[in-house]
Amino acid sequence: MVTDPEPNPGIGPTSQKGKGRDKTDLRRGVSRRGLLLGAGGTGLAVTAGAAFGLGRGTAPQPDPEDLLHGSQKIDFYGHRQAGIETPAQAHAVLIAMDLNKGIEGEDARRLLRLLTDDAARLTQGLPALADTEPELAARPARLTVTFGFGRHLVKLLNPDKVPDWLKDLPEFEIDDLDPQLCGGDLMLQLCGDDPIALAHARRMLLKDARAYASPRWMQDGFRNARGTQSEGSTMRNLFGQVDETVQPSKDEDGKEFAVWGHPPAGSSPSLRPWIEGGTSLVVRLISMDLDGWDELARSGKEASIGRDLRVGAPLTGTAEHDEPDFDAKTPLGFPVIEDFAHIRRAHSQAPEEQILRRGYNYDRPPQGDGRISDTGLVFLSYQADVTRQFLPIQQRLAEGDRLNEWTTPIGSAVFAIPPGCAPGGYIGDSL
Repeated sequence: MVTDPEPNPGIGPTSQKGKGRDKTDLRRGVSRRGLLLGAGGTGLAVTAGAAFGLGRGTAPQPDPEDLLHGSQKIDFYGHRQAGIETPAQAHAVLIAMDLNKGIEGEDARRLLRLLTDDAARLTQGLPALADTEPELAARPARLTVTFGFGRHLVKLLNPDKVPDWLKDLPEFEIDDLDPQLCGGDLMLQLCGDDPIALAHARRMLLKDARAYASPRWMQDGFRNARGTQSEGSTMRNLFGQVDETVQPSKDEDGKEFAVWGHPPAGSSPSLRPWIEGGTSLVVRLISMDLDGWDELARSGKEASIGRDLRVGAPLTGTAEHDEPDFDAKTPLGFPVIEDFAHIRRAHSQAPEEQILRRGYNYDRPPQGDGRISDTGLVFLSYQADVTRQFLPIQQRLAEGDRLNEWTTPIGSAVFAIPPGCAPGGYIGDSL
């Protein structure tokens, strides 16, 4: 049962400058008015309380249809973490943190136990253990919390388990990386369909971590709102193009070999997970020049991507998931899909070059550089082995992707995704 929280005795009065009265005086004023109303204005007090939802009576019950999405929950516990193969939710928050100086292995384990316990509760619509706003946790709306570990954290937990690929990506000529948007010892990927539940979860988990770690960078992202398109539809980025059309092949049991380290057909040697039930995550924050993109004719946009913008079909097909024909020629003998088109550069050249794509748009206020907005893509790539799967694709894109004229990577990070855990355990206990 959720009860009203007691006042926090650890929070003392704070002052508010500018109006001549501090918050302590304001609280005293409210208290005096409450006493006066209690003596002679009880009816008014009750009416005001009811109008603002302050009464102790039964709250109006929402229509069951309104709860259809808000009450949906994703299991937190399991062999693999949620939020990877989970159908993508409408909103995301990435939180990268650095461990504080002096933090050792047992401190890191204590932090992970604390975060795991509250993440498990929040994803199931339960308040965090020290939650002062428990009502905000009641409707999780498919909330997931996925943990990623940087090299330093894995070394603290088990130095023998650090994978070779767990390091910064090589520098690419197209990069203009902001160090404050790169790296991190611990990453929390929060995804959900309700931004209020998401914001609440972010605050609760940051409160858990503040004695052990400090935020390094945070990034919000969004996709189409739940219910605005058919389930399973491919998202669109803010260039208007479908994004994530090509995903890893699955076997008859639906297992994504490329993500969890099982060998895709024809791959030799087979891909191996760094730990059973684990995978890796590459984050790329990509700034998009929408003003420059607006100046390009539609035919030029489609040629740069290699797809029809309206339906997402390759320029050699009619439907989004048609296999592109890279040998097709125009009547003049030129390739229908240009050599530097995005889909040609991103196309797998080997069986193991498969990644699970999960992207979110961002749109920040303008930075005073003349642009209408600061817009981009939060690109998330999951794979068993960064070196063998992600890097070859990224290198081809960096060398000759036409979209590089309108996109600039500004943030980059690589994380090891540990397995999930059982009730009573914590993320990272398998290390």
